Amino acid sequence: MRLSEWRAKAPTKDAGGPKVATIVDAVIESLGAEPDPHCWVAWGEEPGIRHTILVPTDPGLVSCFVRVVPGEGPRATAKLVRWNRVSIGELAIEAQGGHRLVSFQAEQQVLRGVDVEADQVAAFALRVIAAIDGRPLPPVEARSSRVSRSRTGPAKPASRTAPKAATSKAATSNAAVTKALAPRASGPPSR
Repeated sequence: MRLSEWRAKAPTKDAGGPKVATIVDAVIESLGAEPDPHCWVAWGEEPGIRHTILVPTDPGLVSCFVRVVPGEGPRATAKLVRWNRVSIGELAIEAQGGHRLVSFQAEQQVLRGVDVEADQVAAFALRVIAAIDGRPLPPVEARSSRVSRSRTGPAKPASRTAPKAATSKAATSNAAVTKALAPRASGPPSR
């Protein structure tokens, strides 16, 4: 999701307000993030007071900790962690009864999602994993359009004689995760 989408869905008005946005945008852009970047926001226990924004960039992962200090206003502390130093956990998915649960850990932040949010966690995790592996970051818009298409069902056949394609949400998500995590063919395995 883009940062503007996160701000629109903020659990409190202050967490996505213009005062916080002004401070955060300046900090993350100075560390190499594009305007309105693809990111993940980990809302804290007090989302109007504290939250963390993770932004994948070419040189590394920007981790921006935001806190609103009563009487003083918002503060943002950010760091750029080079890709070879980024700490991640496993990307795990569990599917049951047409529902999916995805979890992933990046820089001590646990990202979890169910169904549509699971696809968003997986898309973010796959961008982080691609960057760590030195591969180009997958395009955000192409991934989100595939996800929305798979939620609305299979595409309409071009003619009446074309067979209907059976689409399974879990199979689509699992295939995308498996394909992205497949090892690259770069020669014989090293020992």
